[in-house]
Amino acid sequence: MATIYFDIETLPTANAEVIAEISAGIRPPGNLKKAETIEAWERDEKPAAILEAVKKTGLDGTFGRICCIGYAVDDEPVEAVWGDEADVLSRFFDWIEKAARISDYTERQSASFVGHNILSFDLRFLWQRSVVSGIRPPSCIPFNAKPWDGKVFDTMTAWNPAREKSVSLDKLCRALGIPSPKGDLDGSKVAEYWQAGRQNEVVAYCMADVEAVRQCHKRMMFA
Repeated sequence: MATIYFDIETLPTANAEVIAEISAGIRPPGNLKKAETIEAWERDEKPAAILEAVKKTGLDGTFGRICCIGYAVDDEPVEAVWGDEADVLSRFFDWIEKAARISDYTERQSASFVGHNILSFDLRFLWQRSVVSGIRPPSCIPFNAKPWDGKVFDTMTAWNPAREKSVSLDKLCRALGIPSPKGDLDGSKVAEYWQAGRQNEVVAYCMADVEAVRQCHKRMMFA
């Protein structure tokens, strides 16, 4: 069975209608009653509130989008696809179709998927964007996997299944003595870097996450 390591990077919606709908739903705090204070809030604080609400769509595959996917199979070098979402999904799925057959050299797809927080985030987001884009994913991707069924190894939930005690990849790497992929760039800054034309840095960051996850997985499996 092939072991597939992967990580996705996402962006907020760029759909003007969705952004307009979000903007229309931003209201001043209920404790503001006077017309002049409401007007001041609309002028000084509403733009930032809109930006923050739009930014949050990058955490939901309903309107957010995938800009980059880093991946590796077994001990092979880490690769990545990035750019237009439909192209990213198609190329990643084509790669999985081949990678899932590496171990048994048959037409039967067989793979386990490893990542950090993939049970709650990456797999769900990937499935949602596949549906939105109308691109059929390989049947071997365990979108509805449970933590215990062997199809997915989530380094976050494996370390501590209690959601309130979840561990970041950066913290897990530091605990295990593995170089952390986190530096000036982390997940909260991906959209900012991407918009600024610093896509290469986002791709490198995504690939570093994949390698860090692979090293954590090996330590956790064979310690």
